[in-house]
This record gives sequence, C-alpha cells and structure tokens, in this order.
Amino acid sequence: MGVNAGTYYGAPAVRLLEALTNQGVGRIALLARHSVREFNRDVHDLVNPLTPEGREHCGHMGRALPKSLQVRGYASPPERCVETATLVMRAHGEAGGQAGSVRPVESLGVFYALDQIKMWKALQLAGGLSQFVTRWVDDRVAPDAMIPADQAARLIARSALSRLRSGADNDHLDLCVTHDMTILLLKDRLLREPAVENTVDFLEAVALFEADGDVWMQSCQGEPVAITGLVT
Repeated sequence: MGVNAGTYYGAPAVRLLEALTNQGVGRIALLARHSVREFNRDVHDLVNPLTPEGREHCGHMGRALPKSLQVRGYASPPERCVETATLVMRAHGEAGGQAGSVRPVESLGVFYALDQIKMWKALQLAGGLSQFVTRWVDDRVAPDAMIPADQAARLIARSALSRLRSGADNDHLDLCVTHDMTILLLKDRLLREPAVENTVDFLEAVALFEADGDVWMQSCQGEPVAITGLVT
C-alpha cells in the first residue's frame, strides 16, 4: 500500500517551511530526522537502511517543498541519512525546484558519543530514547560516554548557522538530515521542549533561521525561540 500524499511523515516540516517563507524568511536550515528505516537488531543500529515506505515519504516531502527555495543537502554519514536527503532533493528537483548534491557532515551524526558502546548500554538501561536524553541533560550519563548535552546542542546549532551563512545570498534551504536523538536534544536544550515529554517522528524537524537581527529556532509544534546568545 502506498503512502497517502496528505499524511506523509514530512508534512509538518513542510508546513513549518511554508509558514516561514510566507513571513519573508528566505534562508532556512531544516534539521530533520531521517525517514522510515529498518529495525534489524542483528546489525549495528546505524547500518539499518530506509524501508521502501521510507523512500516514498521522502518523495512526498520533496515534491511539497516550497519551490522558491534552492535546496542544499547535508546529512549525517550513515546511509539512511544520506539517502533521505538525496531522495527529498531529487523529488524537489523533479517537481520544478532547484537542488544540488548531498554532503555528509559529521556534526549531524552522533559525534557527541565519546564511547558508542557505553552510550547504547546507557540507552537500554534508561528504557527509551526520551528517558536517555533526559538523563544526559541532567548529567546522569557517564562523562566518558557523552560530551555535555548543552555543549553538543550549541555545537550542532552553530555548525548549521555557519553553513547557512555561507555561499550565495539567494534564498535557500539547507536540508540537514540527522537522527532522532539530535532533534530531541535540540528541542530540550534550545527550545525548552523537554525530552521526557517528547518523541520524534520520522522526518520531524526543527528550523534555524535569522530574522530581525536575531537567530531563531522553531520546532514543528512550538513557537520560535531566539537563540542568538547561544550560537554567536
């Protein structure tokens, strides 16, 4: 059964982009979770690829992106993230938009894990991702397993802002495909949306942009929050 064009996972992110472009925001970094992926426990989690359904969701999202925006692609190095960005941008281009290539970027990956084995064990003990991120931001995860949560969130946002400011001055969207842990972290640390109260859907996103002399971040569910002092 195919994916319904009105209920694809990336629809809330597209609505957020449309709202921002309608307000006159022309340069936006969209940090989005990858699309639907397999959950094969017999392989390393980061190796699990997209499912056929996940690829369909990417197509729907790409065709719906505002065509006024040229899209530049960045992704966490794992294949499912690179493929998500590639498929969204391909569909955007086939629907009349402008899109370039995708570049893997380490700051969109799990760089904040100093010891991935310890991280995965701590995540299992926490009983879920939201609970793990909550422990992380509360400094209840071993310091040799993860870098401090506040530091990680600021590094991710600063890196996205630096890329957004680079290159041509024309309106563009930086599509930055990452992981649910990263989105939960940004929402908790920068948007005051506690991880313990949140889950992150596939292709769910937060937008980073500049307006009225400030740097802002906004989730699909919340209001924009000025984060200028945290990233500059």
